[in-house]
Amino acid sequence: MSHPGSGVAQQIALFRSQINNKIFNDHSLRILESVLASKDVKSLSQLRSTLKQFIRSESLSAIRHIASKSVDQKLSTLEFFVQAFAIIGDIESCLALRYEALVLREHKSQIQQWLQVSPVEWLNFAEQSLDNCFYAISAKACDYALSCLQRNEIAGAKTDELYENLLLTERISKIKNCALTSEASRSVQAQAAEYLRKRSEKCKAQPPIRKTAPCAASTLYRKGIKKRNDRKLQVRQMVKLCGSESV
Repeated sequence: MSHPGSGVAQQIALFRSQINNKIFNDHSLRILESVLASKDVKSLSQLRSTLKQFIRSESLSAIRHIASKSVDQKLSTLEFFVQAFAIIGDIESCLALRYEALVLREHKSQIQQWLQVSPVEWLNFAEQSLDNCFYAISAKACDYALSCLQRNEIAGAKTDELYENLLLTERISKIKNCALTSEASRSVQAQAAEYLRKRSEKCKAQPPIRKTAPCAASTLYRKGIKKRNDRKLQVRQMVKLCGSESV
């Protein structure tokens, strides 16, 4: 009888084999989904973490591998890893590769116009980035969206289209302002946190100030008596000394 987790282990091994062999297709994605959906997985969070690191590493290798490939191959590979990261729940990597794919399309659209990214695509990406606290990349996406709108206006548009573009421009501008404000606020918070951290380290590095414990009333009284007796003793000794010298 096979172990309950053996099926999952085989699926994981199969997925790794697919990726290592640069097989980036829907079948590989379905394998990944089946692994994460399995009830035999005891520690899903640990499995996600392991797969996340594996996919991140392989995505970098794949991107280097397709550097000299065609635009279609590059976009296909990027889209595969975008979906893989979405399945695994790695939002940061998912948005990063989506951004790379959009920028690649934007740059190549000067020659191949069918690759051109629409303002709405940039806007949707900007909103998703903003929702996930990637403010800087959201602001950049807004810049691309505004640039697309300006290009469309130069090319010539009808009255209805101009009105829609105006509304879209206002919406994009609001998102950009929100992203920039949030980024600035986070920067201030980071600076404040850094200041407090350095201040805390400085305080720890300084030697503690030793405070003299306050004397009790009885102690002060005894010290006073001792000093008075010492003075009396000194006076008596001086009197005796003077008396002996006069004889």
